Amino acid sequence: MVGVLSTRDAIARAYAVGLDLVEISPNAEPPVAKILDYGKFKYEQQKKRNEARKKQKVVEIKEVKVRPNIDENDYNVKLRAMKSFIEDGDKVKVTLRFRGREMAHQELGVKVLERIRGDMETDTKVEQMPKMENRQMVMVLSPK
Repeated sequence: MVGVLSTRDAIARAYAVGLDLVEISPNAEPPVAKILDYGKFKYEQQKKRNEARKKQKVVEIKEVKVRPNIDENDYNVKLRAMKSFIEDGDKVKVTLRFRGREMAHQELGVKVLERIRGDMETDTKVEQMPKMENRQMVMVLSPK
């Protein structure tokens, strides 16, 4: 801690010890600078950035496809898969596809999605309510 110096004096001091004058906080009044080895400083910053990137969790969207007349066992398998995706911290996109005359009975699809929402209610929140997109109904669940 030297205090406030002119730029020329600070550069001279850094040169005297064989190091660099590195500006740490340019927006401060007056700007803050340190006398240190610039190569080592850049290396430390790179290590911090890499460490932060490692700790970051990328949230993926996993898709589960179901049908309006899904069987009970198939439903349970899909539900287990959704629960494992949510536990891993990923979002789940539930796609319910209608084929042929099933389009006339969209209320069956709504019932299936409501059932999924009810069964997953403890672990998830609904990020996107069920909505129709062409011949399929889509709902997005995310971890609480």
